[in-house]
Amino acid sequence: MSNTVTATETQNTISVNETTNTVTVTEGAATIVRVATEGPQGPQGTAGSSFSLNDDNKVDKSIIYYDSTASTYKADSTWTTSTITDGGNF
Repeated sequence: MSNTVTATETQNTISVNETTNTVTVTEGAATIVRVATEGPQGPQGTAGSSFSLNDDNKVDKSIIYYDSTASTYKADSTWTTSTITDGGNF
């Protein structure tokens, strides 16, 4: 679904092509019009899969990594922007 807005100076109207959304602006009146619509929600993940993150020990600039021994993703002091660089900036 996509929306379009048409502004016609001579009629001073704004039309939003949706089921029942119409905005009328009267000439000579100070009017602020804000139009918002909910965007797409993104793709659904694979059914039955999950993403588990252990961030109990997170520190400043932690980087998320997968720990296969614990079978979980972690964010802790093991890998940070400082530990993955050798004196450089990240």
